[in-house]
Amino acid sequence: MEAKNFNFEMAHIGINQENAEEAKKTVALLNALFGFPTRETDGSIFVNEQFEVMKSPFLGKLGHIAIRTDDPEKARKYLEEKGIKFNESTANYGPDGKLNTIYFAEDIAGFAFHLVRRK
Repeated sequence: MEAKNFNFEMAHIGINQENAEEAKKTVALLNALFGFPTRETDGSIFVNEQFEVMKSPFLGKLGHIAIRTDDPEKARKYLEEKGIKFNESTANYGPDGKLNTIYFAEDIAGFAFHLVRRK
């Protein structure tokens, strides 16, 4: 199989912040510069859905990068064949039992990477 078979694309970049106050400052700057819409969750604030500003430090030294794919289970097998290991404790499954998200075990260039199911 080839990477193109999995329809990989970047879903968002996660930006680690020390606390909610710092996260809100970062979001305010991004909004002032670009006018992007925001959506707040308990742990983060999404800016234009392409940036996830974390309210506290999360996985990855610098943050995380979400990679969207049609089928995380098959994509996982493909990446495992390339030597990627996964952090089982981060696996999230939907009500149908299908894998929705899972993080790589190791960072790449200071970023945690995770697969996310395309909706």
